[in-house]
Amino acid sequence: MSKVAFLLANQFEDSEMQVPYEEVKKAGHQADIIGLKAGKTLKGKQGKAEYTAEKAISEVSAEDYDAVVIPGGSSPENLRLNADIKKFVTQANASGKPIAAICHGPQILISAGLLKGRIVTCYPPLQDDMINAGAEFRDEEVIVDGNFVTSRTPKDEPAFVRELLKKL
Repeated sequence: MSKVAFLLANQFEDSEMQVPYEEVKKAGHQADIIGLKAGKTLKGKQGKAEYTAEKAISEVSAEDYDAVVIPGGSSPENLRLNADIKKFVTQANASGKPIAAICHGPQILISAGLLKGRIVTCYPPLQDDMINAGAEFRDEEVIVDGNFVTSRTPKDEPAFVRELLKKL
């Protein structure tokens, strides 16, 4: 059983959290919701999903987890400048742990300086940001590059989840 950290803030894209979260749990893995503050209720931008941050990012370490998932929507924008978030994904990456980011999720990887030389995909309007961060952007449903799994939009969730589960 793997222990998976879901990095989440308000205004996440509902299905980009719901689908991977439920599938990870259904596959027998532990899924922890990590936010900026433990106990805070986090709401999806479509109004269909609501989760409570089980742990604060300041209280956890990447060493405690086997993988990281970053749902899209506005959540990554609300997290990307937080020093503890950047430290967490940087440590996870340095250990070669799977990091799965969908839609706007790679914004956190940009802020952490982790995209140089990587092949990624994301929500297509962000492609210039990915390229400017040193990544090679590909407009495909899912890209696996080393420990990174990236996808574009909710319609890519089946491929995103399939590749994430292969990494666990």
